[in-house]
Amino acid sequence: MNVQTPPKLRHPEKAHKPDNAVSRKPRWIRQKKIVSNEYYETRRLMRDNELATVCEEAACPNVGECWSKRHATMMIMGETCTRGCSFCNVTTGKPDALDTFEPGRVARAVKTAGPAPRGDHQRGSRRPGRWRSGTHRPDHSRRASPEPGHHRRSVDAGLPGQGRRGHAVFAAAPDVFNHNLETVPRLYPTVRPGARYYQSLRLLDDAKRANPSLFTKSGLMVGLEETMEEVRQVMDDLRAADVDFLTVGQYLQPTPKHHPVDRFWTPEEFETLERIARAKGFLGVSATPLTRSSFHADEDFAALKQAREAALAARA
Repeated sequence: MNVQTPPKLRHPEKAHKPDNAVSRKPRWIRQKKIVSNEYYETRRLMRDNELATVCEEAACPNVGECWSKRHATMMIMGETCTRGCSFCNVTTGKPDALDTFEPGRVARAVKTAGPAPRGDHQRGSRRPGRWRSGTHRPDHSRRASPEPGHHRRSVDAGLPGQGRRGHAVFAAAPDVFNHNLETVPRLYPTVRPGARYYQSLRLLDDAKRANPSLFTKSGLMVGLEETMEEVRQVMDDLRAADVDFLTVGQYLQPTPKHHPVDRFWTPEEFETLERIARAKGFLGVSATPLTRSSFHADEDFAALKQAREAALAARA
């Protein structure tokens, strides 16, 4: 008698939780499906190098547009996260052993992607839940990229809140250091139970103190029961940590087992958030319903550099 092994649960920590109704998306949330030759080339590049991406694992609604521009957010150290955030679609559980050859495959994928328009991001060095210093650093990908005169791809390094382990990433001098706060501190116990709000703030502050010329970046989701006043306070906290760039997007519920959407913020409210954030002194702001950390990263990075240059010129 053959005994079939039950399929592995993608989110075992959520299996016992009651289902939450998945709200119908308003018209301004719906994204057109974009499929192109470049999209398939990017997907094949990830498959050939056996790389996991946040684009697929987190069910990003912008994957069609980004991959058509050859933008991909790579997840390193495997595809399983050790945390159990209530909003995230990335597979959770006990991770597999580290793959010694993964850094080489990441670098090869960056090199194979080839020259791209100036400012184009090859995002990497992100792993929700685990980071081990020296396993794969942003400078590995940088060395695999074309030289600056050939429009080298910039490296945007994201890191979970891992305290002092972040210093290995700071020392590698990525073009942008990204760590998302995700939500307001009141909601951390239910939305990010494995994280600590002020530890995340300190990580961003440490990055800037370690390298004042480093661009730092953080992101928020709205639609998780937060208030406008709480979002404004988070903006103030980020500015106190001298964070340069803020992204704000609408939370979308991946499955009935995930945190429900409290409400959909309107495009007009996102415009208000952008005005407020710019008034508070962020060099760059992206606040739209479909904004994600990686979305339009090439244009945002170019604008960020221009904003810093303009600010420095104004002080001179």
